Amino acid sequence: MPVALASPPTFAQKHAMQFLDQAKIHLKSGWGGDGAVSFRREKYIEYGGPDGGTGGKGGDIIFEAVEGLNTLIDFRYTQHFRAQRGTHGMGRDRTGAGGEDLVIKVPVGTQILADDDDRTLLADLTEAGQRLLFLRGGDGGMGNASYKSSTNRAPRQFQNGFPGEEMSVWLRLKLLADAGLVGLPNAGKSTFLNAVTNANAKVGAYPFTTLKPQLGVVSHKGREFVLADIPGLIEGAAEGAGIGDRFLGHIERCRILLHLVDASEADPIEAYEVVRGELEAYGAGLEGKDEIVALNKIDAVDPKLLAKLRKKLEKVSGAEVYALSGATGDGVTAVLDRMVEAVGKARPEAGEKAWTPV
Repeated sequence: MPVALASPPTFAQKHAMQFLDQAKIHLKSGWGGDGAVSFRREKYIEYGGPDGGTGGKGGDIIFEAVEGLNTLIDFRYTQHFRAQRGTHGMGRDRTGAGGEDLVIKVPVGTQILADDDDRTLLADLTEAGQRLLFLRGGDGGMGNASYKSSTNRAPRQFQNGFPGEEMSVWLRLKLLADAGLVGLPNAGKSTFLNAVTNANAKVGAYPFTTLKPQLGVVSHKGREFVLADIPGLIEGAAEGAGIGDRFLGHIERCRILLHLVDASEADPIEAYEVVRGELEAYGAGLEGKDEIVALNKIDAVDPKLLAKLRKKLEKVSGAEVYALSGATGDGVTAVLDRMVEAVGKARPEAGEKAWTPV
C-alpha cells in the first residue's frame, strides 16, 4: 500500500520557520531534595544519634540575553523547561547536592510577558550578557539531625523538599535598532537598506518582498548605527490587512524613523498618510517618534513633478522632505547625514542604563 507523503511546506511556512518573534513556553524550577532520617552506627562509639542531612536546593530558571541570536525559532520545538531537582539528604549529616540551574539563552531584545489577558511585562532583556533569575528552585527539606533536642534524642521526623516555582510565559522579541524604515510595500526600503548597510535583503518588483524584519549596520562619516527594515504597511494593517502590523513592535525601540515614500506612486501624498494612519492606530509611541521623510525612486520621476511633490509633502508632513534614489545613490548622503545627527541626539548619555532588572 503506498505511503502518503506529507506535502512540502509553503513559502509562508518556510519563512515562519526562519524567523519567529513570539513563543509561549512553560517553566518549572527544581524541587528541593527531601531531608534524610538516619542514625549514627559506629563501632566503639557507645551512643549513636540522629545524623540525617538536609536535602539540596532545586535548580533555578535563569534567562540570559546573548549575542548572535535574532529569532525565537528554537522555542518552536522546545516549549517545556524544567530545572534539576535537588538531591536528597544522606546520613553522616551530609547535605544533598543542589540541582543544576537551567539557563535559557534568548536574543537581545527579548521581553518576558505573563500568560494572562493583558500579557503583563515581567522583564525586558536589552543588553548582551544580562542574566535574570526568573524562578527560584525549592529549598531542601531538613533531615532528622535538625530535630534533635534535649527532650527528643532520637527524632524520626524529616521534612520533604519544597516545590519549585512554575509558570507559563510568552517570549516576545523586539529587535534593537537605532533607526527604522517604514513605508508602503515597494517603497524601496530593502533597496535602501542594501545600499547603505551590510544587509542583503530581498528586492523584487512586487509587493511584500520583505516578509520579516531585517537589520543592517550603517557606517557613515565615522559613525555607526543599526537600521531596521520591516515588512511594508498597507491601509488596514492594524486590522490585519496584508501582513498586518505585528512587526511594528520591532521598531518600537528605534530612536528615529525614516519614512520612505515612492515618488513614482500614483498618489505619494496618500501613500504617506496611509502609513502615518497605521502608525497612529498601532500606538506604542510610534506616532510621536522623530521622523525623517524622504521621496524615494527619484530617478523614475520628472524633476519638475518631483519639486511639486516635495512642496506638497512638506506641507502635509510639516517637515523637510528629502529626495533620494536607493538604486542610484542620489541624495542618500544627505539623508544619512540627517540620520546620524538624529541618532546622536536621541541616544542616552554614556553610562545610562538601558534596562532595569525586574
